[in-house]
Amino acid sequence: MTIIRTGISTTKWLAGASALLCALMTGCGKHSDSGSAPGKPGAVVLRIGYQKQGAMNLLRLRGDLEKKLAPQGVSVQWLNFPAGPQLMEGIGANSVDIGSVGDTPCIFAQAANNPFVYIANTPPGKRETVGFLVAKDSLIRSSRDLKGKKVAFQLGSGSTYWLVQALEHAGLSYKDIHPVNLSPPDAMAAFSSGALDAWTTWDPYVTIAQRQTGARLLTDDTQEVTAGGFYIARRAFAVEHPDLIKIALEETKRTSNWSVQHPHEAAAILAPNLGLDVASEEEIIRRGTTTNYHAIDADVLALQQREADTFFKMGLIPRHLDVRENALTPQQYALLQPSLQASIE
Repeated sequence: MTIIRTGISTTKWLAGASALLCALMTGCGKHSDSGSAPGKPGAVVLRIGYQKQGAMNLLRLRGDLEKKLAPQGVSVQWLNFPAGPQLMEGIGANSVDIGSVGDTPCIFAQAANNPFVYIANTPPGKRETVGFLVAKDSLIRSSRDLKGKKVAFQLGSGSTYWLVQALEHAGLSYKDIHPVNLSPPDAMAAFSSGALDAWTTWDPYVTIAQRQTGARLLTDDTQEVTAGGFYIARRAFAVEHPDLIKIALEETKRTSNWSVQHPHEAAAILAPNLGLDVASEEEIIRRGTTTNYHAIDADVLALQQREADTFFKMGLIPRHLDVRENALTPQQYALLQPSLQASIE
């Protein structure tokens, strides 16, 4: 069984991703490993990778973090990514200091020797925001109907593990489908053109596809519990600037809490940036926002380890991983955020 891509192997894709992103992004080589701002010796720029649907984008649009850090002479640079794998590539290319991704991108990034560390965990959100999108007139009614079908997903994104578990529950294996590895924007175009039988993705892409094509979403709540999502950082930056990460986490949580309490106001800020109407974005916020932080502890890492082991057995990552290698020490976690102190055995 072959993953349909553009002619590169999984191993080469993992190894070359960071170099490719650095070539595509302007100025990514101009930042020192310590986060110093170019042309300003001793000054620090906090480079944040964000995805459009999430608290970090809302924080960016509100400008609260810039106001918080201005008295310290710290500037903020925001870099947008369509999905977690691309954001992790930004970490590897030394163009991103901190960001937020799902569970799976971290595993694929570690397999590519990406120098990131877990800094905080966000437990899984509601499952009705992720699933298989199919055309409104499709004969596909459940996961069992996907045998032999072309199913798009972003390899290394959270939808990868969701897909694997959904197929297993349906009595199918990964080899029973024709996987099509596409980034969300490319998958949107292919799905809209009718070139795909199904597409596994998340909001805001689910809502956008439903609005534009009338697509149906097939959800599945049978999967095992996963670790959820993570705030991650370059290891060097986390060690050198724990105070900045602490502030960024606090401001992100404050913004997330505000969005839950004021979903309409938050939607009015985010909707234009996402190309959605306010009502649709408000629905996304109401059904998908989580504000809880959890320590990077032994239980969280055990869930990540189980997922990593699954991908290795399937041959989707090139080597066995010990996910604890990308964790900090309890003392280092305490510096990032006292309420996120970890106990890792």
